[in-house]
Amino acid sequence: MMSNENKRLNDIISHCKEYGFIFPGSEIYDGLQAVYDYGPWGSELKKNIHDLWWNTMTRRYENIVGIDAAILMHPTTWKASGHVDNFNDPMIDNKDSKKRYRVDHLIESHAAGLKEKGNEKEALELLDKAEALLAKDDFTGLKKLIENYRIVCPLSGTCNWTDIRQFNLMFSTQFGSTSSADEADNLVYLRPETAQGIFVNFLNVQKSARMKIPFGIAQVGKAFRNEIVARQFIFRMREFEQMEMQFFVRPGTQKEWYEFWKEERLKWHYSLGIPKEKFRYHNHTKLAHYADAACDIEYEFPMGFKEVEGIHSRTDFDLRNHQEYSKKKMQYFDSETDPSSGKPYGNYIPYVIETSIGLDRTVLMVICEAYTEEDLSDGGKKDSRVVMRFSPALAPVKLAVLPLLKKDGLPEAARKIMDDCKNHFRCFYEEKDTIGKRYRRMDAIGTPFCVTVDHQTLQDDTVTLRYRDTMLQDRIPAAQVKDIVWKAVQH
Repeated sequence: MMSNENKRLNDIISHCKEYGFIFPGSEIYDGLQAVYDYGPWGSELKKNIHDLWWNTMTRRYENIVGIDAAILMHPTTWKASGHVDNFNDPMIDNKDSKKRYRVDHLIESHAAGLKEKGNEKEALELLDKAEALLAKDDFTGLKKLIENYRIVCPLSGTCNWTDIRQFNLMFSTQFGSTSSADEADNLVYLRPETAQGIFVNFLNVQKSARMKIPFGIAQVGKAFRNEIVARQFIFRMREFEQMEMQFFVRPGTQKEWYEFWKEERLKWHYSLGIPKEKFRYHNHTKLAHYADAACDIEYEFPMGFKEVEGIHSRTDFDLRNHQEYSKKKMQYFDSETDPSSGKPYGNYIPYVIETSIGLDRTVLMVICEAYTEEDLSDGGKKDSRVVMRFSPALAPVKLAVLPLLKKDGLPEAARKIMDDCKNHFRCFYEEKDTIGKRYRRMDAIGTPFCVTVDHQTLQDDTVTLRYRDTMLQDRIPAAQVKDIVWKAVQH
């Protein structure tokens, strides 16, 4: 029997496809696992979230500027960053089904099943034991844990497992000519994160933008990870977008800046119109090789609390390693006076606070929060609707302009309103079907306002403005439509 959480996620996936938010990638060829295409309204929603983040970072904070670094980078970049040696996931194969699984995902799925059966204490014990073993990279202990709890392959139903091994998650490709003799020399990687493009450009940005410590560099871009087990719709994909900001600080001040950015980033999530109780912090007990502090901001998805953003205190690991591997100095001269010595701070390699948010995960978070099924039955008359309760600022379409009929001059009057508004925000014009059906379609894509043009419009130049969330309607002058909608969609 499907759980309510899985049913809700499946309903959201179906809705996204039917109403033009997100499609399976290459669907006519039976798709490509964990690759998705954004449709008309999904791409609008994604861009709105992208722009909101970008504007927040580069306009609200005067000491943050943006860049757009290349996806392909010199391969030594990934040696310096630690990705070649450390960007691995522990994997296990089932000998009967021949399927490969990420160990943490396999254990989490089993724990979720225990919780559904009411065995929450046992599930928590399993997760605690697994976390401790993962922290020590104790693969022998992890395999024994899987066997002791009789964690089986979802396909074969057997517990016939191989030993656990590490697999690197980077995609590789060839650069330039690809003869067998020079194949190794031409190996490059599709970047697994956008951060390194920021680090290698640290001095370029600092000097050209005349930035002083502390300052940040923001970037939005594609990243690629060869996830062996990608799942849960667009939550975990092989091709995805990150919105990252690296904030460069004076050594010794990283902890206060880490706490600052934890609070600032959580406030940003609240600004999306999502209730505070849907978020929580998850502090890392096992730190990445580059960090001295780290936490996740988690949102309560239909499948439980999951990470949408990470805040990491990366120390000087990245800049120091790039200095070592490139033989180029990555130092900053700080002319500010050190109160303890009375002398300038001088040259140092800055420490870094990173905020890294998945754009696709944020899209999924906003969609999950917005998706609402409503029963509108009244007495003996049954009725319902699915409405996407996006905040007006994020809604893919802000205003639908709907002539009541396709004749009598109504389309011409509606087009006048459309022309007045379309250069200011995204509008949609439609004449087909009854007005009720058109309202429902607009509810399903999350349009906050609909304007209906009828015969009275031709007499007194007024229109009916319908509000998505309440379904209430106001009669207003047509000349006021643009200002009302514009005011509502400002974040």
